[in-house]
Amino acid sequence: MNGPEIHLSVAPELHLFVAAARRGGPTPLTTDGASTLGHVVESLGIPLTEAGRLLVDGREVPVSHVPGAGERVEVHAARRPQEVPGAPLRFLLDVHLGTLARRLRLLGVDAAYFSEDVGDPALAAYSARDRRVLLSRDRGLLRRRELWAGAYVYSDRPKEQLDDVLTRFAPALAPWTRCVACNGDLADATKESVRGFLEDGTERSYDVFAQCTACERVYWNGAHHSSLQTIVDDALRTYGGGARPQQQAS
Repeated sequence: MNGPEIHLSVAPELHLFVAAARRGGPTPLTTDGASTLGHVVESLGIPLTEAGRLLVDGREVPVSHVPGAGERVEVHAARRPQEVPGAPLRFLLDVHLGTLARRLRLLGVDAAYFSEDVGDPALAAYSARDRRVLLSRDRGLLRRRELWAGAYVYSDRPKEQLDDVLTRFAPALAPWTRCVACNGDLADATKESVRGFLEDGTERSYDVFAQCTACERVYWNGAHHSSLQTIVDDALRTYGGGARPQQQAS
């Protein structure tokens, strides 16, 4: 590019997306004189889903701003908590985030997920059609123009991933109300109503059940309940939420 030179600063939270040479103070960057600031930010490797306020000489500008010679550009990280206007807060997770999807559902957060790779175009189209925030560690996927909204998941560890999403979006929590298998709603169930779904040992040992209204999976306080309850307790203690007093876990 042989256009005007600008002076660019990138927030520390976004340094993982840019080359090491861009991680200090303001650094010079030659632009083509025609591309928008949004395009410039993406060309550095930063998905626009991760960029917050864009400041030019101290004033906030839209992504459509075309940088001029000598301008001082600051790229800030997305605000936390981040508001998602215009639709109920719902998520869509790519194939690599299955554990995160199950933990969000455990907390009552609406989290759609495909266990098979359906491809980037299908995921982006689903995000747009259902107005779901797409969560992914794939930077290329987050740059697709048809996305309704998206967010990069910064860790590859499930606990840190959950903390990242809860910190960034502050969804309302309602543990034990959503099926971890299919994302459907759970409803209280009697032993008689779910008897056909239970093995003899389970039927003899447990009396409190819930059942998914979508896939009919049955839940009870099974062997894994303690570890799931720890996840729930940690989330409620840190982030709050209106949990109903139930203890279903298959």
